[in-house]
Amino acid sequence: MFEQAKVMDRIVALTADLGITSGLERFKAGFPDRFYNVGIAEQNLIGVSAGFAASGFVPFCSTFSNFASMRSCEQIRHYLGYMKENVKVIGLGAGFSMGMFGITHYGIEDVSAIRGIPNISIVAPADCTETVKAVMAASEFFGPVYIRLTGVMNNPIVYRNDYNFEIGKAITLREGSDVAIIASGTMVAESLKACKILEERGISASLIDMHTIKPVDSELIDKLFTKFKIMVTVEEHSVIGGLGSAVAEYAAGKKEKIKQIMIGVNDYFPSAGDYRYMLEQCGLTSSQIAEKVIAEINLL
Repeated sequence: MFEQAKVMDRIVALTADLGITSGLERFKAGFPDRFYNVGIAEQNLIGVSAGFAASGFVPFCSTFSNFASMRSCEQIRHYLGYMKENVKVIGLGAGFSMGMFGITHYGIEDVSAIRGIPNISIVAPADCTETVKAVMAASEFFGPVYIRLTGVMNNPIVYRNDYNFEIGKAITLREGSDVAIIASGTMVAESLKACKILEERGISASLIDMHTIKPVDSELIDKLFTKFKIMVTVEEHSVIGGLGSAVAEYAAGKKEKIKQIMIGVNDYFPSAGDYRYMLEQCGLTSSQIAEKVIAEINLL
């Protein structure tokens, strides 16, 4: 954002008292007249951001993902969905990255809440490189965007080299012949490891980074239908209303049929704990993903 703000003087940054948590200190120091802290008032954050957008600015506003998607859901619906204001919402701490703060701070329903609102794109970067790509793309994309940030410090690296990123266009990271794994956010790195485990067990897996959950890349899904008998979606989010649901909803309208397995947070509130414990509790580690895939393939 800091680099983009140098070349786009209409970019402004807003936060609900999470300037330091959002890493916006450098932005604030470099562009003090373009940084606004509205305090712990997330609904107001969206309203003020929409006002900036209506005045021709490109606002990026940051708060925790659960507060953005639920506490401010009505404002996002009216100002971003209905009025289509050009606001970029950064959902911090999505998934289980808030660790011991517990269920009140976990963002496991945010995609579900926002995806049902028309006219909003949802992007879930796989790593820090893709976060940079997503922010740059969102700044040049006209329309409301929700950027969902999962993971913790020292997030695993997925992209080590430059690459082309486009909102709405998924990226195939690995080609396989037995099963297609579609993942988003932190689960891309976990699924990469799972693919290696599967390979050791004689199973060839394709891996797709579906960084844009809305609109989902239907063209790529069409290709998967012609090649595979089983498709697996993996997300650090509820299995209800997220990436898996987006893929299933598109697949439901197709004549061809493919078995889809959804791996994510099941329909319950897991017990609080640190990040890795939460992933393990919900079956979202690489080894657990691999074992689930193996079990499903054995059922074919």
